[in-house]
Amino acid sequence: MRLSQMLFVTLREDPAEAEIPSHKLLLRAGYMRRIGSGVFSYLPLLWRVLQKVSQIVREEMNAAGAQECLLNQLQPSELWKESGRWETYTKAEGIMFALTDRQGRELGLGPTHEEVITAIARDMIRSYRQLPLNLYQIQTKFRDEIRPRFGLMRGREFIMKDAYSFDADEAGMKESYRKMHDAYHNILRRCGLKFRAVDADSGAIGGSGSQEFMVLADAGEDEVLYTEDGQYAANVEKAISLPAAVASSPYKKFEKLDTPNTPTIASLSELLKCSPTLILKNVLYQVTYDNGMNVLVLVSIRGDQDVNEVKLQNELSKLASEYGGSAVIGLKVPSEEDQQQWAAKPLPLGYIAPDLADSYIQKTKNLATKFLRMVDKTAVELKNFVTGSNESGYHVAGANWGKQYELPKLIVDVRKAMVGERAVHDPKQTLQSARGIEIGHIFQLGTKYSKAMGATYTNEQGEEMPLVMGCYGIGVSRLAQAAVEQSYDKDGIIWPVAIAPYQVIVTIPNINDNDQVSAAEVIYSELTKAGVEALLDDRDERAGVKFKDADLVGIPYRIVTGRSIQQGKVEVVKRASRETAEISIHEVVPTIKRWIDEAMNGDKNNQ
Repeated sequence: MRLSQMLFVTLREDPAEAEIPSHKLLLRAGYMRRIGSGVFSYLPLLWRVLQKVSQIVREEMNAAGAQECLLNQLQPSELWKESGRWETYTKAEGIMFALTDRQGRELGLGPTHEEVITAIARDMIRSYRQLPLNLYQIQTKFRDEIRPRFGLMRGREFIMKDAYSFDADEAGMKESYRKMHDAYHNILRRCGLKFRAVDADSGAIGGSGSQEFMVLADAGEDEVLYTEDGQYAANVEKAISLPAAVASSPYKKFEKLDTPNTPTIASLSELLKCSPTLILKNVLYQVTYDNGMNVLVLVSIRGDQDVNEVKLQNELSKLASEYGGSAVIGLKVPSEEDQQQWAAKPLPLGYIAPDLADSYIQKTKNLATKFLRMVDKTAVELKNFVTGSNESGYHVAGANWGKQYELPKLIVDVRKAMVGERAVHDPKQTLQSARGIEIGHIFQLGTKYSKAMGATYTNEQGEEMPLVMGCYGIGVSRLAQAAVEQSYDKDGIIWPVAIAPYQVIVTIPNINDNDQVSAAEVIYSELTKAGVEALLDDRDERAGVKFKDADLVGIPYRIVTGRSIQQGKVEVVKRASRETAEISIHEVVPTIKRWIDEAMNGDKNNQ
């Protein structure tokens, strides 16, 4: 392709709306254009990248036995109401674009396709002889992000591959899951990315086990906790660890202490000269279920620990039916304004005890009249601990469960694992931290959707059984930007060879020099005939502009037909290492092909 004939416009300054390097570079280098909030058009260079990523995804999915299809983007609300997710996606998480057609029917633009694929399976799978089955698609998805940002990282319209497996039993589902796990490793390695597979929370998709595939990058939105031995890695939302040991308590009897101006654990610990491990803090939350019911939740947890709100929401979701709901649509620490809506009297904030009286809650419509009390596992074994007194300015010490306070019946694991804590699998290992960009997520769904939507098959014994499902997503457009976020320098993008829009760019420094032009034309032609994807920069621009653009766009190899053309040589440059050499014109094609083969085979050999 000749650059003079391409839609190719670069910017010298960073666009004002771009926040992270990859977002800035893709806009500056002319790969995409912002059309609206969270909505981008993919221009020719980026579309080539996306096609390459899609092809790698397609090849690995096909190799794993999956079949490609294309599902509808407009989805009837009835399907989502069958699964119980319509309210969650349109109100709780609120990420679905919902609309009403001219006949008054409710529809949603697909953010994901579990309901659609389950409905298809329900209609078409009859017998165990049709199993296992794995269907996948690569298409545009839509999510109404509250705050679209970071370009393709968190947009409202994006390209995604999603796959759905159907098996006769859990063992079969786990085998399908393993195949997808291996396929995802192959995809990311072939794309030339550094990544980690980590344990993850299943979120609104549901199911049991799940893993996220994180491309490692400093600008990643997610924190990954891992051990150096490679045996453990998890998203911080899911991570577990062994907390620090509890210190010995100096308080042997129950007593009330004057503790003014100590609303925080740090201030209380400093005043009393006691370890935060001996303090029981009681954190107040307000949860809202999808039927409009609000519940006040009191979580008792050790003072040196923080509540993991994702884990807490999961625990509260399990209790939804007890309050007449089916899903959590809101979880927050109630503000002063919130408290005014339900508090019968001012709360002793910062001094709350685990037995805070239910009389603090006034009778209000859609509000439970009693606190939902939970205790984190870290706090169950505490003895002679320090906690609030329900009176501002005072704490109590020497407190014990079963004596001064009744241990809550709900014992949960809602603590947040932290860097430096000991690993569960090997206490000699400590948790390290890295930032990651979530590119893929695989789920063991089980029978969550098949039972809700009546998708069954007949087994060998003639019994009707629910299909056992898995689902597997990978962000194609997100992966492309993540590759840039992982590999760039002060001058521009450094594409991995496997997904670069072109493999080589032939640059003519002076288009008025016939020797330079003719040599470039010959090299370009021979590269193209040899199957190398080449760009020819034949624009009427200064050499400096062309070199800057080549660096900005990030093509892996550059060939320059400069002054040394008189000696029958050209300059070749590796974008990643900036390694340069002068070689004979006759050596250009075999040299470039060797470099490409080495780069591509290097990625494959790492599989």
